Amino acid sequence: MRAFAWPGGIRMRFFALAAAAIATLLAGAASAEPWPARNVRLIVPYPPGGNVDSAARIVADKLQERLGQPFIIDNKPGAGGLIAGEMFAKSANDGYTLFVGANGPVLFAPEVNKRDAYRWQRDFLPITSISMTPLVLEVHPSVQARSAKEFFDLARREPGKLTMASPGPGTTNHLLSELAQSSLGLQWVTVHYRGNAPATNDLIGGQVQFAFDQISVGLPYIKNGNVRALAVTSAHRVPSLPDVPTFGELGFKDFDAQTFTGLFAPAGTPSEIVDKLHDAMAAVLKDPSVVDKFDKLGAEAVAMTPSEFTAYLAREDAKWIPVVRKANIKAE
Repeated sequence: MRAFAWPGGIRMRFFALAAAAIATLLAGAASAEPWPARNVRLIVPYPPGGNVDSAARIVADKLQERLGQPFIIDNKPGAGGLIAGEMFAKSANDGYTLFVGANGPVLFAPEVNKRDAYRWQRDFLPITSISMTPLVLEVHPSVQARSAKEFFDLARREPGKLTMASPGPGTTNHLLSELAQSSLGLQWVTVHYRGNAPATNDLIGGQVQFAFDQISVGLPYIKNGNVRALAVTSAHRVPSLPDVPTFGELGFKDFDAQTFTGLFAPAGTPSEIVDKLHDAMAAVLKDPSVVDKFDKLGAEAVAMTPSEFTAYLAREDAKWIPVVRKANIKAE
């Protein structure tokens, strides 16, 4: 009995169809694989050691515990966060590349650099806030001012004489300085540095007279007496600095700036991944050990829903972008 032999053309077509069917089944199986199935990258737009990097590292370990895969920190500093933000905006929206951002990289970097590299409203999908860190007005001990009012009076008497240390153009620190000068009719010299560390070093050394700094950065130097704290930008006094009044207490109602850190996915990321990430982050940010770590940094662990976080970002954008434009802040 002779075996049946298919004509060559039919045989080739059969094998091609079979291969396509197998590929489709494999792709379907891969896409059905529960997220996360491998390492997740957290892009951080600053070098190690700063406020944003610290926040990312605090939550990364806890996310790994909850979701069963490593969350790897990838520091990509440069151009006030623009380099990292642009890289992130072009990433695949599969949940394996996320962004831990702050005010400057998310809201201001494209405006300051005059490049439409990305827009958070279009390219970023807000998942949740992570932390809120107030700023503190701190002065070198040689400055003859014991309160914010005395300091502003000094600046008014000596326009252009005082120098402020800024960690870079377009940072929250810089924008608060511009807002203070504009709203109070003051003038001082802003000295930009490449990050908080060199700015703080020169403040401690007396090369500059004052700074608006994140409490998470300035706290140890305030405690050691290297600098003197005059007021904080939070709505309530900070537990780690109970004797330092808020600007609101002193009658300066517009000085409510805070540095946020937040978690973002690329636009178009599937809702099931976003929901899973948000739920995990909400649990992480309630963890007492996480709350304690942020508290020791002078920050507050804060989890918002995606819609709450989006609304918060819109309000911050509306408040600060006009300050950037009015002061004509540009990258140097």
